[in-house]
Amino acid sequence: MSNEYELILCIVNQGFSEEVMDAAKDCGARGGTVINARGTAKADAEALFHITISPEKEIVMILSKVDIKDDILKAIYTKVGLNSPGQGIAFSVPVDDVVGLGAKNIDIEKLKEKEKK
Repeated sequence: MSNEYELILCIVNQGFSEEVMDAAKDCGARGGTVINARGTAKADAEALFHITISPEKEIVMILSKVDIKDDILKAIYTKVGLNSPGQGIAFSVPVDDVVGLGAKNIDIEKLKEKEKK
């Protein structure tokens, strides 16, 4: 089964979500959602990656068409990757169904049947 959308998740130090969105929008993303978060890591992780880990984070969620996902991930890595002050990591996960974008009409009865299973 081929998915039309993927969810890109990018975790960056607090204050860098706008840079993530700027990079994503330059590649065709239309918007995203930012969630405030708190990171945890062991001290040896800082030594391993040669970085200082700031506990205050932002998670940027971007619903992307599959055909531009790789470009968005590359742009995010280039602008706010681990070797930048934003110390960002990003990854994507496939999305089965999308509602509310006008991009795909989902049969509500079909969704209700899925929930029953």
